[in-house]
Amino acid sequence: MRAPPYFISQIPPMLNKRPSMRWLLWLMPLAFMAVFFYHPLVRVFERMLRAVAVTGLGTPNALRIIIRALTFTLWQAGLSTVLTMLLGLPAAYLFARFRFPGKRVFSVLFTLPFILPTVVVVTAFTATLGAGGWINQALMNLFNLTRPPLSFMNTLGAILLVHVFYNLAIVIRVVGSAWSQLDLKTVHAARVLGASPWRTLREITLPLLRPSLLAAAVLVFLFDFTSFAVILMLGGPRFSTLEVEIYLQALNLLNLPLAAALAGVQLGVTLLLTILYQRVQGLSSLPLLPRLHGETTRAPRNRAESAFVALMLALLVILLVLPVGVLLLRSVQYAPPGSAQPQITLLYFRELFVNRRGSLFYIAPIQAVRNSLVYASLTMVFSLVLGYQIAYAFQHRTVLARWLETAVMLPLGASPITLGLGFILVFSRPPWDPGSFPLLIPLAHTLIALPMVVRTIQPAVNSIPRNLRDSAAVLGASPLQRWLRIDLPILSKPALTAGLFAFAVSLGEFGATSFLARPENPTMPTAIFRFFSQPGVLNFGQAMAMSVILLVICAVSFFVIENIQKSP
Repeated sequence: MRAPPYFISQIPPMLNKRPSMRWLLWLMPLAFMAVFFYHPLVRVFERMLRAVAVTGLGTPNALRIIIRALTFTLWQAGLSTVLTMLLGLPAAYLFARFRFPGKRVFSVLFTLPFILPTVVVVTAFTATLGAGGWINQALMNLFNLTRPPLSFMNTLGAILLVHVFYNLAIVIRVVGSAWSQLDLKTVHAARVLGASPWRTLREITLPLLRPSLLAAAVLVFLFDFTSFAVILMLGGPRFSTLEVEIYLQALNLLNLPLAAALAGVQLGVTLLLTILYQRVQGLSSLPLLPRLHGETTRAPRNRAESAFVALMLALLVILLVLPVGVLLLRSVQYAPPGSAQPQITLLYFRELFVNRRGSLFYIAPIQAVRNSLVYASLTMVFSLVLGYQIAYAFQHRTVLARWLETAVMLPLGASPITLGLGFILVFSRPPWDPGSFPLLIPLAHTLIALPMVVRTIQPAVNSIPRNLRDSAAVLGASPLQRWLRIDLPILSKPALTAGLFAFAVSLGEFGATSFLARPENPTMPTAIFRFFSQPGVLNFGQAMAMSVILLVICAVSFFVIENIQKSP
């Protein structure tokens, strides 16, 4: 190939030397973060410090509430993490080392719980294990009992069980992925030299997996530490974490100074956990080797291995699939008064459109579905617009860009409850209060989804070859044409994945929304919580019906994301 003329070969360097306007990419994201994230957080800390200095927060009663909430939060998060890791390690080994029929289907089913909204999961477990749940009803009919034999609601066991349900997918994905890439030569060498399987696991495999084990444990602990709806709906009055206590003090008792102090403690701990997680991710370890699909997996070779695969799959199905299946079944079952045999019906779904009490203040539950879909669509648009700008700005790794990256990614360690409290403190007067400015809800959801949207788009942006853009510029293409013809085709799949993720996050978000959603303008999670909190079979039936609608939308989004990621 003949070399191009000298002046043509110098055009790309000349383009690089032109005055840069890249700082404009930071303008909108930083303005957004300053107004809707840092300003509310500063107000939370300001209210906390004022409470400590002026209102006597240091009294024994206030300190006792803070210490009690912090202690229980740490205790339940630590215990939940231990249980999740104990069950997650054999599950990760199952998917990393064995082939069995339906493995891909099971992998998707066991990952789905992680993206389900908390109110849906709580409703599913209540329908399965509650006083009127499927298991208790079956045991009562089988043994002619007059009372439910299993006590599930308002117990620590309920909290721990749901936390394991939620976070097991993290261990399976993080640890299982690293386990499947380990170099088996070291394991085989240890076995040849006479090491037993347990010694090989203890001295070879676990040290190699230590970074991924620590990363999974810290991430699970962080999610359990910031758990809100699970404790609020299942824990009852005996159990109160920092998040639940913030909610109760701010919305029920109107004690904003104490709520701000609790939020300050909660935010400090979550930020420390986020920093620890980032440090753990950077730990050095022996190199993991890329493998062909299925290279390190094999079929069970003996009865013990076959029994292990069968028992683990059965346990995971009972824990992760059964509650969702019961929710789907019970949402279309109704037993009329005086009848012990339930009938298949869509009564609970039809009741979402009926004002049974004739109240003038009635809000149709289906309006909550419409509100959630509108908020989720706006969240997807806001997240993609800001995420694109941030991802392009991150391409240039200057010192300032690294500091700005930290500033933009900080919401990943902030609690939605703390964020909601900050919004209440800042945007409390018209025209910016939640009643006058409903965009506050999708803006809050955007803050929650934005870090993950950026992490999804940024690798794709970094992968775009610079020479393609430069060549298009040489041929006379405008910046818009270069973006449409080069960048957009490469970024379309990651953008769709990130957008669907933001959509699903917004649909299920309950923490910040519980502060911002008005009674006359509910979302699906707040409506489910309202039905769940009211007595009566019909109210719980409507909670199940709306949970199924939310479940189906989130599940469809998840399966689309999975197919996009697996498609060439």
